Amino acid sequence: MSDTHTGPGKVVVNRSMSLDGFVAGPDHAMDWVLEYATQYAFPEVVQATGAMLAGRGTYEVARRMSPEDTDYDGGPLFVLTHRPPDEPEPGVTFLTCDLGEAVATAHAAARGRNLEILGADLAGQCLRRGLVDEVLVYVLPVLLGDGVRFSPGGLGRIDLEPLGTSRSGPVTMLRFRVRK
Repeated sequence: MSDTHTGPGKVVVNRSMSLDGFVAGPDHAMDWVLEYATQYAFPEVVQATGAMLAGRGTYEVARRMSPEDTDYDGGPLFVLTHRPPDEPEPGVTFLTCDLGEAVATAHAAARGRNLEILGADLAGQCLRRGLVDEVLVYVLPVLLGDGVRFSPGGLGRIDLEPLGTSRSGPVTMLRFRVRK
């Protein structure tokens, strides 16, 4: 399968980030994101999203959160993994295929809306393969000092074109198009 997708929806890396460049704190802590996620929302992003593709690590972190913290209707959730669980969670589709095929499968499920890519490692892989159309970054007013960086080492240069910014309270959303 090719590394391209079809349809009007975009493939979008969607992440919150501390001002010092971390998308998760030490031990993948996400509590600092949750302090802002519900109170300062961007409903236009939710409305544009038709499906989500996450890596297994991101899925496991989300499972440790309370249901109220992960109550985000971004459409069907797909998890790309080498180790699907013996008993899959209802409403979650586990994929063990090639990255390009996983993106195409989840993008098709988005039914013309955007596919959100969640997780630092998966986003880095998608960016390396040229599978991403846009990057959304929610810059939160916090310095973490350590944790999971926005992009993994070895990503290489990816040129972005700024598309705009918007704010919701103290959170600033930056939107970029990936130059291909």
